[in-house]
Amino acid sequence: MKPRISIWPALVIAMALVADVVPGRAQDYPSRSITVVVPFPAGGASDVVARIVTNQMSRTLGQSIIIENVSGAGGTIGSAHVAAAAPDGYTLLAAAMGSHVAAPVLTPNVKYNPLADFVPIGVTAHSPAVVIARKDFPARDLKEFVAVLRQQGDALKQAHGGIGASSHMACLLFTEQIGAKPTLVAYRGSGPALNDLIGGHVDFMCEQPVSVAEAVLAGSVKAYAVSAGERLATLPDVPTAKEAGIDYDMSVWAGLFAPTGVPPEIVARLADALDKALDEPAVKETLAKLGGSIPAKAERNPAAFDRFVRSEVARWAPVLAAIRKDQ
Repeated sequence: MKPRISIWPALVIAMALVADVVPGRAQDYPSRSITVVVPFPAGGASDVVARIVTNQMSRTLGQSIIIENVSGAGGTIGSAHVAAAAPDGYTLLAAAMGSHVAAPVLTPNVKYNPLADFVPIGVTAHSPAVVIARKDFPARDLKEFVAVLRQQGDALKQAHGGIGASSHMACLLFTEQIGAKPTLVAYRGSGPALNDLIGGHVDFMCEQPVSVAEAVLAGSVKAYAVSAGERLATLPDVPTAKEAGIDYDMSVWAGLFAPTGVPPEIVARLADALDKALDEPAVKETLAKLGGSIPAKAERNPAAFDRFVRSEVARWAPVLAAIRKDQ
C-alpha cells in the first residue's frame, strides 16, 4: 500500500509566502510608473487639473505619473476602463462630478457603479461653472441672455462635453432653473465643444473656468455669469448669477479614485502624496488663476472624500433623474 502524501504542509507554506509578499509589495509601492486615466479629452477641466496635481504627486512618490485620456460617453468609457483594471495602484481614475455622479444616472448601460467599483483617494479641486456664449451673441448681460434663451428655445444650440459630463450637468441645471429648452449638441469633451463655440457653430455652453477663462479673457467668447457665491479673481468682470436674481449656485468637483481592491496601504500612500501636492504653493496658485479652489485639509482624506461622494450621489440622483425624464 502506497503511503498517502499530505498536501497541507505545502499549502500552509504557500499561503504564508503570499501573506508575506502582498504587504511587501504595498510597502514598496510604487516601483514603476503610474497611469492616471482622465475620462475626457486633453484640454478639458478634468485633464488640466489632473496634470497639475499629478505632476506634483510624482515628485513625492518618486515615480512618473502618465496621463492617459480615454474619452467618450460623458466620461463613462474611461471610468469603466479603470473599474476593470487590476487593483494594484498602477491604474487610477481622475474622475469629475459629471462622470461619477451625473453620467451613471443620465447615460444608459453604464458599466460601473461609482460607489461600489472605486476606492476614493481624495478630492483635487472645486470649481464653479461659467455660462459662456459665442462672441457675437446679441445679449448684453445675463438678464438679456436669459430672455433670448426663453424666447428662442430649441432654435439655440447648447454645446456640452458628453451626456453626464460636468458641462452637460451644469447647463442642464442652469436651463432648468430659467425654464429654457435649447437644442443640445454633444461632443467628446469640453475642449472640442469650446472650439466649436469659438467658431460660432453653437450658441452657448456652461463649463469650469479652468477650461474657458483664457477664451473669455481673450474675447473669443462672451461670459454672462458664474455659478459661485462671489465673483472669481480670475474673471472679475463676470457677475454671479445671483447678481441677476437667478438662483444658480453650484460647484463642480474633481478627484482621484482607484479600482476597488487596491490595498489600503497603497491608497494611504497616494492620499498622502495628493495632500502634499495640494499644499504646494505653486499648485494652489496655478489652480486659483484658473478659477479653481483647493479643498480644505479636512476634506482631502479618503474617508472624508468617500462620505462627500456618497452625499453628492444621494443629493443629485433624484434631480438628474427628473431632468432625464423630461428630456
